[in-house]
Amino acid sequence: MRLRAHFSFPEGGWLCIKGEEDYPNRAERVMSGNFGRWLAATGDDERSTTCDFGLLFLRFFIGFMMLLGHGSDKLIRFAERAASFPDPLGLGSTTTLVLAVFAEFFCSLAIIFGFLTRLAVIPLILTMLVAAFVVHGADPWAEQELAMLFLIPYLTLLLTGPGKFSMDRKIFSQRR
Repeated sequence: MRLRAHFSFPEGGWLCIKGEEDYPNRAERVMSGNFGRWLAATGDDERSTTCDFGLLFLRFFIGFMMLLGHGSDKLIRFAERAASFPDPLGLGSTTTLVLAVFAEFFCSLAIIFGFLTRLAVIPLILTMLVAAFVVHGADPWAEQELAMLFLIPYLTLLLTGPGKFSMDRKIFSQRR
């Protein structure tokens, strides 16, 4: 099997490297031409139901862990934290807190329900990168570890999509 030198994003949304024998009668979906379709893709029909349950499990628990462990506390104590919240990027404490609450609370809710999942993980990925490499950049690995552990499932959801048990599937499968 000869592999081509580019990545493709089929309608199902999973990342793969295409071989000559794969889908011989179907045009490949390349990210540069079909970014919108890739972004809205929810799962390959050929993928097993077990994988879709795994994605549901991942979305549900990683979303609730971030929402309850980090986002809800920031939202509830917004007024008392606004002036003293760390500002690692120079945007201002209040602006940084607003962005953190948006990512950790509202984007986590979107991930739990599988609503615009690929868009919702982008602010969370950025937040975890800032937490790991800017806020805790000079700290030992133990301080960076939690942000990195959250980062891995978010990157996974960016690549795989939410699966068929999601609002994205319900919304975007009707448009096709």
